[in-house]
Amino acid sequence: MNPSVLAADLGFFSVLAASASLSAAARELGITTAAVSKRLTQMEQRAGVALINRTTRRMTLTPEGEVYVEHARRILDQIDDLAELLGRSQSMPQGLLRVNATLGFGRSHIGPAISRFVALHPQIEVQLQLSVAPPPITDDTYDVCIRFGEPPDARVVARKLAANRRLLCAAPAYIERHGMPATPQELAQHNCIGIRQGDEAYGVWRLTNRRGSGREAQAVRIHGNLTTNDGEIAVKWALDGHGILMRAEWDIRDYLAQGRLMQVLPDFATPAADIYAVFAQRHQLSARIRAFVAFLGVELGRSATTAMP
Repeated sequence: MNPSVLAADLGFFSVLAASASLSAAARELGITTAAVSKRLTQMEQRAGVALINRTTRRMTLTPEGEVYVEHARRILDQIDDLAELLGRSQSMPQGLLRVNATLGFGRSHIGPAISRFVALHPQIEVQLQLSVAPPPITDDTYDVCIRFGEPPDARVVARKLAANRRLLCAAPAYIERHGMPATPQELAQHNCIGIRQGDEAYGVWRLTNRRGSGREAQAVRIHGNLTTNDGEIAVKWALDGHGILMRAEWDIRDYLAQGRLMQVLPDFATPAADIYAVFAQRHQLSARIRAFVAFLGVELGRSATTAMP
């Protein structure tokens, strides 16, 4: 009796499912698009069901394909974990590590940290994917996701890597032209640079007075003629004097120290956005994931100590 699933197909289909098209999967696998199509057809014939819906523009997983890739990724993870347990896992973590991070923070901090990490652990293969918003908690495409704020979900493990506070800032030239707001309500009369990221409510800034006993949060609806989903672009617009920006201290502290940006409403705090590494509970014993998360904690902790008070 011929098996309906071959072990060699698990990795192939995992890559295919994460790709936008057959040609993208072919580039990732280093084979031709025709070879990818042929192998997929053979898999579907063995399984007796369609795994992928293919059109000229895109491809999507069928319900059976969703089940296939979920189990395939779990089996591949278990194989990697077994290799670590049988090998020199404690002293030499090894295997594939799939990491997701947001665009700006991933580019400026996670990418450079991974470069230093693989220099210490060359036997670990890292795949870094940057996205505008973090993937769903249940997405099994990644092993570790670096995100802002602790996810309210008991199905995952969240390890705090570093504290992160958002600050309001603007270029001195903008303040000279429009004045410094004295209260959160005055922000409504200013040009505010908007950033659309993740699931956060857009166009509303929540501020809490650091002084006094009330400490009641105030919601301020902001307006402005510039909006982006890229934090680096937003910072550049602020540097050019276009308006007031709310941004993580990680991204603007050098400009504050140089005087190119100045803090606005320093007596008011914004909601915390601490940095977390998030991964599935079944990965808690994975040596490569534990090593990576511990390394990031040290790296980001070291960077945080250079931040302004």
